[in-house]
Amino acid sequence: MTDDGCIFCAIAGRKADASIVHEDDSVIAPMDLQPVTPGHLLVIPKAHAVGLEDLQEDVGVQVWKVAHQLGRALRRSGLRCEGVNLFLADGEAAFQEVFHVHLHVFPRFTGDPFRIDADWRVQERDQLDKTAAAVRGGLAALDDLDDLDDRQRR
Repeated sequence: MTDDGCIFCAIAGRKADASIVHEDDSVIAPMDLQPVTPGHLLVIPKAHAVGLEDLQEDVGVQVWKVAHQLGRALRRSGLRCEGVNLFLADGEAAFQEVFHVHLHVFPRFTGDPFRIDADWRVQERDQLDKTAAAVRGGLAALDDLDDLDDRQRR
């Protein structure tokens, strides 16, 4: 499935130029056109998925598997690479700019320009426990959806 006007669908369909590093049946990995550092790659599912909610689980596994391989390759590439970041923005509030799931893989080195600014204060245990309970509730809701889907398929 593709979304007309989606640059990543065009790249996956070979209708737009890209410097491809890896391609298999479900993902394609080109160089980022606006790299944070030299070697910045994207791992893109070939099937259009706006966000994580739309991404098939097996394709998501392949995205991360390929990103892992590419991160290891960057360390052996001869490019400046003292570390690797994997970065995925899911939704506008998370700074997603192209609404087709994609995982950034980019080499890091001391003094490079990439920054994430946040409030990194340690939280109290009771607040962490409350937040953990909320996430567990979300997991239970997903399990309920999966059970409902299974029953509807029968």
